[in-house]
Amino acid sequence: MPQTDDPAPRDPDFVQSLDRGLAVIRAFGPDRPVLTLSEVARETGMSRAAARRFLHTLVDLGYVGTDGREFHLRPRLLELGYAYLSGLSLPQVAQPHLQHLSDEVHESSSAAILDGHDIVYVARSAVSRIMSVAIGVGTRFPAYATSMGRVLLAGLDDDALDEFLRTADLAPRTTATITDPAELRAELTRVRERGWALVDQELEAGVRSVAAPVRDAAGRVIAAVNVAAPARRSADDEAFVLPLRRAAAAISEDLARTGIRLT
Repeated sequence: MPQTDDPAPRDPDFVQSLDRGLAVIRAFGPDRPVLTLSEVARETGMSRAAARRFLHTLVDLGYVGTDGREFHLRPRLLELGYAYLSGLSLPQVAQPHLQHLSDEVHESSSAAILDGHDIVYVARSAVSRIMSVAIGVGTRFPAYATSMGRVLLAGLDDDALDEFLRTADLAPRTTATITDPAELRAELTRVRERGWALVDQELEAGVRSVAAPVRDAAGRVIAAVNVAAPARRSADDEAFVLPLRRAAAAISEDLARTGIRLT
């Protein structure tokens, strides 16, 4: 979506050119891996001239590649996230538990954190690929349409949840996606009460997932763990939920024991 002018005053130290350069990077995604100059300009709300300058700067730095007409992100971009991931303990703590969980239920499992309106995958044990897009560390999905996102949103305080529901674009991902804020709020209340979330083909047709929260020593939800399975399998039965909740509890215990915090 094109950017809109923000009437709120900026911090005097805010660097607008950096903000716009990052907007160019964020224009690319799983459904937009290759973009033309015109498409980047449209996605960012920039003029073609401005988009061209940012793109060619990123090409010179090695973060973007081009064939002269179309542009794509290059692997060097992963360097920008490495410092964060290398200092984040959750992937190291979660990985053996995810592997054990996947071995137990014979489906892929993942861990994610909340970043704005999205979830970001920080660890994964893949058994098979059941979605149309490849999922790995760093993959982002809209929180409202994912089981891990529902768990993380349910863990927000009331003010933060109100802000999310007020500002999030609840666009339908499939015909089953919950897009009404009141209905989503009610579903998040159910997630809080039962301690886990089920999303049935709301992110992608043919895929169900179930998620449970990872908590810090104070009991705050800081991450989520899920199991994703083809819709023909019943992802809400005990064969998934009980092992999943055991894995989430084990990760929470390990994090608490080491005293490590993610925020």
